[in-house]
This record gives sequence, C-alpha cells and structure tokens, in this order.
Amino acid sequence: MAGTGTALVGVKRAGARGIIYALATFFALFAALPFAWMIITVFKQNTDLYTRTNNPFLFNEPPTLGNIDLLVTQTKYLTFVGNTLLVAAAVVLITVVATVPAAYSLTRLAGRWGESLGIGIFLVYLVPPTLLFIPLSRIVADVGLNNSRWSMVLVYPTFTIPFCTWLLMGFFKSIPWDIEEQAMIDGYSRLGAIWRTVIPISVPGILTVVVFAFALTLHEFVYALAFVSSSAGKTISVGVTTELIRGDVFFWQALMAAAVIVAIPIALLYNLFLDRFIAGFTLGAVKG
Repeated sequence: MAGTGTALVGVKRAGARGIIYALATFFALFAALPFAWMIITVFKQNTDLYTRTNNPFLFNEPPTLGNIDLLVTQTKYLTFVGNTLLVAAAVVLITVVATVPAAYSLTRLAGRWGESLGIGIFLVYLVPPTLLFIPLSRIVADVGLNNSRWSMVLVYPTFTIPFCTWLLMGFFKSIPWDIEEQAMIDGYSRLGAIWRTVIPISVPGILTVVVFAFALTLHEFVYALAFVSSSAGKTISVGVTTELIRGDVFFWQALMAAAVIVAIPIALLYNLFLDRFIAGFTLGAVKG
C-alpha cells in the first residue's frame, strides 16, 4: 500500500509539473508570437504582405532586404538611434546622480516625514504628460532649447527622478542601519560609510533605476513630439513614426525593421542584468 501511495504522489507531482510547463510554454509562445511576426514581416515583399490569402507567418514569396535598405538609406534612422542613445544616457546619468542622494536622505535622514515626502514625490510621476507639455514648452523655449534634443534631456528627468526616487527608497530601507554605524565606528565619515558600505550593497537597486530610467526614456512620445520637429533632433519613438507613416501610407516592413533592430540589443541587455534587476525590484517592493 505504501508503494502504491508513493506512486500516486509521484504521478500527481508529474502531472502538476506537466501542467505548469505546458502553461509556461503556451504563454511564452503567446508572448513571442508578435515578435516573430515582426521579424518575418521585415523581410516580406509588399505583394506578399498585402495579399489576404497568404499566410502571414510564412514567406510566400522570396524574402528581401529592401525594407532594411529603405529604413537606413531613405530615412535618418541612424540619426534617430544616435539621438536616442545620447538622450537616454544623459537622462540616466542625471537620474542616478539625483535619485541616490534623494532616496537616501528621505530614507535615513528625513525621519517620519520621509515616507510622506516619498509618496508625494511619486505622485508627481502620476501627472499625465498631456497636462504638462504646454507649460514645459514655455520653459524649453525660454532657455533656448526649442527644437533641440537637449530639450528632452532637460524635461525627461521630471518624470524619471520621482519614480526612481520612490523605487530606490524601498531598497534603501532593506539595508540595515547597523552596517553604516559600524563603518563610522571604524573611523569613516558618513559619506565614507555610504560610499564603502551602502553603495556596493545598493548596486541591484541602482541598476533597477538605470533600467527603468532608460526604458521610460525610450518609450516617451508626447514630449519628444512636442519639443522637436526637425528630423536631425528626433528620437526613435517619434522619428520612425513620422518618417515611415506618410499620410495614409504605412511602410509596415520598415517600421517593423526599426522596432526589431532596437529591440534585440535591449532584450539582450535586459537578460544580462536580469538577476540584479529582479533582486533590486523585489527587495524594494518587499521591504519598502
């Protein structure tokens, strides 16, 4: 009887594990399906793409590289990529420099008011960009950055800093105060203790801030559309849509190529830091 019971338990565990793997496989394929369609569309000819009877996931006609050539040679796509990377790098740097001391101060030095101030800062992030781009346009014009990519460097920290400060506050709360006290007992100043103890432990949280600030910068559309009109200063989010959607004509293959070329290195970068990213996010969420 004992052997039969053990066998039944093993069968139930195997069945449960099989269901879990089947569901995971289904959702993974479901999530990957749009990306697979994008890659296939990049190499489709117009006659293949727009024929209703053709299978959208197969090459019914020979694939072509003409769509990538259209993207690179007939638009300023490489300029858009360069502008996006420049703006994202500058915004990430500004966000990290501002967020780390702000989150630390609100967590360690502000006392009981720190949590309320942190929530207030986070509420700033929730204000819709459609309500802010008009007054921000006036500020951008007054400082002489109208129709310049540097206008985005000026404006984007207004929504990356509030969110990332709130996110990093939760991570700093998970770091025991005893570590800093011990470092100061050993002779370090407060800044020295922060640099030698808190910052190394906070690397996962800081990487989380970097990832979020970078992603928010890449996805932003309203401000980029409102502040920059010349092709030389546009980022990918605006440049690709304005250059490859001409009236009622959509260059779908080139649009998909623009998305895929950017998505692949970003996906690799996310996976490279996935463990640290999850550690920083979960620690901040649980302890905050």
